[in-house]
Amino acid sequence: MARTPKASDVTTSGEETARLPPREAIVEALMRLAAEQPWNDIEIADIAREAGVTLAEFRDAYPSKGAVLGGFARMIDKQVLEGASDDLDDEPTRERLFDVLMRRLDAMDPYKPALRRIAFALRGDLLSLAALNQVALNSQRFMLASAGIGTEGPLGRVKLQGVAIAFARVMEVWLDDDDPALARTMAALDREIRNGERFMERAEDVRRLTAPFRALAQSLAEGGRRWRRRDDRHDDRNEDEGNPLGGDPAAAI
Repeated sequence: MARTPKASDVTTSGEETARLPPREAIVEALMRLAAEQPWNDIEIADIAREAGVTLAEFRDAYPSKGAVLGGFARMIDKQVLEGASDDLDDEPTRERLFDVLMRRLDAMDPYKPALRRIAFALRGDLLSLAALNQVALNSQRFMLASAGIGTEGPLGRVKLQGVAIAFARVMEVWLDDDDPALARTMAALDREIRNGERFMERAEDVRRLTAPFRALAQSLAEGGRRWRRRDDRHDDRNEDEGNPLGGDPAAAI
């Protein structure tokens, strides 16, 4: 039977943490604690003590326990981006994205016990999930860039949110996948990427089909703005008339 990893097996030790910069030391300390005890039992004082920093140093580095998870995400981003190569430049987009996201899971693997506990604790916390979604969007922006996929333009936000949701689904499989070959995880990732490709193709089709209507709407809106500006030039009324606060919106503050 496979041995259950302990925190000391999968993250840096206390002595190693003491040699890290405060921000990194705090991340490592939180992940060690999260691997061994419930998320909601971990206090910022516990993290500071484990990291070997003062509360003042903690406050200077992060404003909250949750913000440390953002620091963890940025740490993983950096590892993935530093490990990027041009070996797959000539491969299809699907293969490049698959490689980048699998390397992200590989970078997260030492912290799997902690991530499993954190995911379970935050599953029903909508506010925390919304905040983590923003962290995920920031991370996936760089993952897509590393795969050579643009995120600007009308559909850029759709791509980002789609990849963030898809990766979250893959992570659910990965957290329960103890097979060293990660066969279930890779199958889930391949499936999500293919589904995402089909969705984006449909979105591009809809955007092309609606282009004439959007152009017409923009033209009408610009015409309306020109009419209002012309009407304003001929309006001799006092701008304060009928407005008890005067014409300056800031007067309401």
